[in-house]
Amino acid sequence: MSATTAPVRFGRLAGRTGFAIALLGVLAMVLGPYIVMLLTSLTPRDELAGAGANLIPSEFTTASYAELLSTTPFLTYLRNSLTVAAIAVPVTLVVSTGAAIAMSRFDFRGRGAVMIGLLLAQMFPAVLLVISLQGQLRGMGLMDTTLGLALVHAAFATPFATWLLKGFADSIPREIEEAGQIDGASSAQIVRILLLPLLRPGMVAAGTYAFILTWNEFLYALTFTSQTATRTLPVGLHLFIGEYQIRWDLLTAGGVLSVLPVVVGFLLVQKRLVAGLAAGAVKG
Repeated sequence: MSATTAPVRFGRLAGRTGFAIALLGVLAMVLGPYIVMLLTSLTPRDELAGAGANLIPSEFTTASYAELLSTTPFLTYLRNSLTVAAIAVPVTLVVSTGAAIAMSRFDFRGRGAVMIGLLLAQMFPAVLLVISLQGQLRGMGLMDTTLGLALVHAAFATPFATWLLKGFADSIPREIEEAGQIDGASSAQIVRILLLPLLRPGMVAAGTYAFILTWNEFLYALTFTSQTATRTLPVGLHLFIGEYQIRWDLLTAGGVLSVLPVVVGFLLVQKRLVAGLAAGAVKG
């Protein structure tokens, strides 16, 4: 080994070590809260109530999960969240996909203004629209209903989803549509047979965004629902924070269970999501 190669190898080793330490630090910051939440949910209630509770419990127990599922309306909150997401995500995809294709393929007056308007809609704080949305929901008879809440969530997810899908639509060569027209395909057939399959990765990404937004949204769910039959998971978990005590065991157990659908859903669409985002980044 020469005198010049030793410092180079040492520098590479130091660089890799530093990168590994930085990566572990990022993983600790990202996964740390979830690990603490899981350990807390497995800690006995009396140990949590005592002073100086340890991060790792002296014994593990699933009593908090049993109490959560048997004595609280957690399953009702879970069903409501799934119902709202099952309505909001398809509505978002239908509206945003149609809007994205129109913005990408048709030239009409005011198209730029519409796109800027969709972008500006994301800049207003959600709390500014509470009063107006409440009046609209009351007028339509959808106040304190899962359908009304789902439509509100879809309305807020649609602008970003439209922008996202427009980038995918712009990356599709127009020659594909021209070939379809030469073969005698109608506009509806071109969209259904040619464009939609190519937009599928983008639709997966947009649907994932809409689902996560709907699943985690708290402000409108708290404002527009007032009974157990319509409350979603974020609001239901918030009710475990009382005026005089916080049920950390139930709160963390509910948090762990509420994360599972998101994790399972992400694992199911992971390949399409990553492929779609990568394609959009390269072509868009």
